[in-house]
Amino acid sequence: MKKLRIAFLSIAFSAILLLSGCDDIYDYYDDTPPTAPRNIYTVTGDNRIDIFWDHSRESDLAGYNIYYSFSYSGKYTLIGSTRTNSYIDEGAKNGETYYYAVTAYDYDGNESELSNEVIYDTPRPEGFNQSIFDYSRFPNNSGYDFSKYLILPYNDQNADLFFENYNGTFYLNVWDDSDIQDMGKTNDIWDIDAAPAGGWVPLKPNENIKYTEAVVGHTYVIWTWDNHYAKVRIKNITNERVVFDWAYQLVEGNRELKRKSVEIRESLPSKISRIH
Repeated sequence: MKKLRIAFLSIAFSAILLLSGCDDIYDYYDDTPPTAPRNIYTVTGDNRIDIFWDHSRESDLAGYNIYYSFSYSGKYTLIGSTRTNSYIDEGAKNGETYYYAVTAYDYDGNESELSNEVIYDTPRPEGFNQSIFDYSRFPNNSGYDFSKYLILPYNDQNADLFFENYNGTFYLNVWDDSDIQDMGKTNDIWDIDAAPAGGWVPLKPNENIKYTEAVVGHTYVIWTWDNHYAKVRIKNITNERVVFDWAYQLVEGNRELKRKSVEIRESLPSKISRIH
């Protein structure tokens, strides 16, 4: 059960009375709190979490308080208040998991119980307009390492993804110890909020890479060799390079569980084995 730590009621009640200019508070006072907000959800950002919920329709609603905790059953601390049905936690740090709860309060200072939905999120870094180049012509600038935000050679030990132009058809490639999946056409990088449980591109016989055709406007999820998830959305492709937005989850296995014991990656070959 969630536990409230901040004693907010007395402060809010006093402030509301001053703002409302009431001469006789007993004419308006009630002791019935609003119902707790429902349908809380979050949108993951880079060092931020956006929190949303359904608006309360109660006539004496004055606003909402937003709380966070480091566990669902832990102590919840007030981080802010708002009169709308959304809030941005701009103090969230990448790689930390936060649990959120929202209360509603009325003009008489009554505050609801904490929302009881299990809502948590972990902000992660993201980047925009990143370019990598065709590995066959620009091998040293064809790969990308999400963990370091670095362009590197396609066969570098830390390469999570690399780009290929094969006779005019474009591909996003990962090595055989990683996974990739085309999530289809999207409007922006935020459309895909979680890695899928299945549907990864299979490894074909006698090949050492997994690949999928690169299409402008599509978002791709990558399950990296060291058990992290990343996503890229392609914004532009030329014969030489691909331009994409990306996001990368710092917490190993976050959103989906993957058992993988590999801690040191094996040496990568200098050439890819692929049957076209």
